[in-house]
Amino acid sequence: MSSETSTAPVTDEAAGGGAGVTSGAAVRPADIEEAVQAQRATFESGRTRDVEWRVRQLRALERLLEDTEREIAQALWEDLGRPYGEAWLGDIASTKAEARFARKRVRKWSKRHRTRVSMHSLPGRAWYQYEPLGLVLIIGPWNYPIYLSLGPLVAALAAGNCAVVKPSEYAPACSGFLARMLPRYLDSDAVVVTEGDADVTQRLLACGFDHAFFTGGTEIGRRIMSAAAPHLTPVTLELGGKSPVIVTRHADVDVAARRVAWMKLMNSGQTCIAPDYVLVDGAVRDRFVGALTDAMREFASSAGGGTLRIVNERQFDRLATMLEGTDGEIVLGGRTDRSALGIEPTVVVDPDPDSGVMSSEIFGPILPVLGTDSLDDAVSFVNERPKPLACYLFSDSTGERDRVLDRVSSGGVVVNHVAMHCLEPHLPFGGVGDSGIGAYHGQWGFERLSHRKAVLTKPARPDPSIMYPPYSRLKLAVLRRFL
Repeated sequence: MSSETSTAPVTDEAAGGGAGVTSGAAVRPADIEEAVQAQRATFESGRTRDVEWRVRQLRALERLLEDTEREIAQALWEDLGRPYGEAWLGDIASTKAEARFARKRVRKWSKRHRTRVSMHSLPGRAWYQYEPLGLVLIIGPWNYPIYLSLGPLVAALAAGNCAVVKPSEYAPACSGFLARMLPRYLDSDAVVVTEGDADVTQRLLACGFDHAFFTGGTEIGRRIMSAAAPHLTPVTLELGGKSPVIVTRHADVDVAARRVAWMKLMNSGQTCIAPDYVLVDGAVRDRFVGALTDAMREFASSAGGGTLRIVNERQFDRLATMLEGTDGEIVLGGRTDRSALGIEPTVVVDPDPDSGVMSSEIFGPILPVLGTDSLDDAVSFVNERPKPLACYLFSDSTGERDRVLDRVSSGGVVVNHVAMHCLEPHLPFGGVGDSGIGAYHGQWGFERLSHRKAVLTKPARPDPSIMYPPYSRLKLAVLRRFL
């Protein structure tokens, strides 16, 4: 099994490094500007453009995840209290699958793509080709600190870029792991890690990157975009928002409740695509609430019961304040334990739409459930609020499915499940409006972190004089026929 394999790093040759591969250390904040300049020199050398280099980096990343599975799981436990099974599913297996998918396809993605030319371009040939952007900054979050740091790195490497990875300071064990291990497995001239707080992020952005990739909250995303603007650095912002679940009277209520409960409790609800609230048809509301609370009790008991750990005091206090201020009926949970930073899995029925649990993203194990009179009411409720990262519909009616797809704007939609689109590399993953800018995963990530260059080639002859001035009436009449 991968968890039993050696933790020795791959060889310099396998990683594609050479003399630049180090024993593994993060870039010190004092050395940020120097490190960025060194990476630019690496990119200008041209070695990251080589498709075989990209393949070696992606294979090395897979090897890292295989060799250090237990170390990653331990770091996730220290930072988040995440059980081994969730650590494997949420950060290890998902990242490895993304790297493997890209490795097997990057040669194809990198090929030229020929196109037809219009009559006025004949004789001539046209194509477009992808070239790396250069130097990419990846700013990772604390909730999935491995997957959401290395997933964008997969895209950066597949596209042939150099990258600076800045993990979240709120997941220090995982940040330290990335700082130690990435330089050991990857080409450390092309991929470096720098640890630190928001000031370090601002210093990095001030260096002027060719692309900045941020995963986190909407308000911080605005600051990232503002800091990137002076250098016209393009950004990908993977943000969040209140992802709704719509359950109609034509849904399989038991399946809907089980799947919603599963994802809501994963990582203590600290997942950007977790169900944030449920709009359920009044005809099946009581059945759904009963099935939901049963499923939450079952899943929580299998994890030891009691409260679920929240990442830090600030997030705990925010969630506890939400619970204290709700006027909805708490039908499950509601207990908090500040000494353990723990909150019970909680279901709140029919809270005021303007209350704390409904006015901001929850990002915790608290789930509001609101009854609705119709699907149209549910759709209107969602559309009156900022566009979410995901929308989940439970219904066996294709008509209801199409109405939601046509009328609700969200980063992605999953029908009769939750969050699974994030694990599908054939689909783009990203937000819209307040929930994000840009998309990645699979080929979409490769293209996001590449420049699609248009190329038109023409022979020197023929060289018709009609294209050159002076433009007589006859010339213009002829040109109007072809242009």
